[in-house]
Amino acid sequence: MTDAVVDAKAACAALHEAASLMREDPNRSGSLIRFGSAGQLVLTGDMHGNLKNFEKLQRFCDLERSPGRSVILHELVHEELHGHDDIDYSIDLLVRAAQWKVAFPDNVFFLQSNHELAQLRGQEITKGGRSVLDDFARGVELRFGRQRDEVLAAVNDYIAALPLAARTANGIFVCHSLPDPLLLDGFDITLFDRIPSEADLSPGGPGYALVWGRFQTPDEVAFFAERLGVKLFVVGHTPQEFGYARVGQMLILGSDHNHGAFLPVDLSKDYTPEMLEAAVRKFVSVA
Repeated sequence: MTDAVVDAKAACAALHEAASLMREDPNRSGSLIRFGSAGQLVLTGDMHGNLKNFEKLQRFCDLERSPGRSVILHELVHEELHGHDDIDYSIDLLVRAAQWKVAFPDNVFFLQSNHELAQLRGQEITKGGRSVLDDFARGVELRFGRQRDEVLAAVNDYIAALPLAARTANGIFVCHSLPDPLLLDGFDITLFDRIPSEADLSPGGPGYALVWGRFQTPDEVAFFAERLGVKLFVVGHTPQEFGYARVGQMLILGSDHNHGAFLPVDLSKDYTPEMLEAAVRKFVSVA
């Protein structure tokens, strides 16, 4: 199930099927996934191609023997590169995650992120003087050769199907980030009731603002929680050197490095911000 994909046909099939499953998800309404009050939900932060942590996540979740456990992933693409000759092979993680979704459609879920959205829109992101879009395309070409464009089209189908957020019955709202502080008051919360339009996901749109925002204070987080009628937020987006940080009622996870973290949540349990922080696990703790 999780073996590396070696041909473009298999990669495209996994990505297209995962996209269809996301669009037809019975847990989804508009751009929001809803979870009830039973079972465990495992939350992650940005993964950026980190296969080692992904494999540890799969071992922890053990979905073959844990049907009551679900997992949410986001920001899988655009591996962090350091040397000039490094190659972004984050397509491997994306395809393997899609395969995981196909194998466990009722347990594996994904959310939209700024890097996935930039990949879909062709919007350049530069890191260390490098184009992440060019680096990603190069990795896809090295993996799949002349079928590169076919695989990139399947990647776009997958990204276009991504929901924006998840909400649990015990009051936790999960999304890639929150809008910038100046946008919180006027943010169009009806976004979550509909499938995002191109305008929603373009600069100036609420979906775009949701996945790109940063720098919220505890008071601003509390204000937005009241607007949405939730107790807590779990997000990614902001890099976390030690795996996580808490900003009032918001927990930020980073899952893309050796100090990366994830968060198992008991859906039948009420959490305070302190309890949520105490439940954080490090990937290094998983054998």
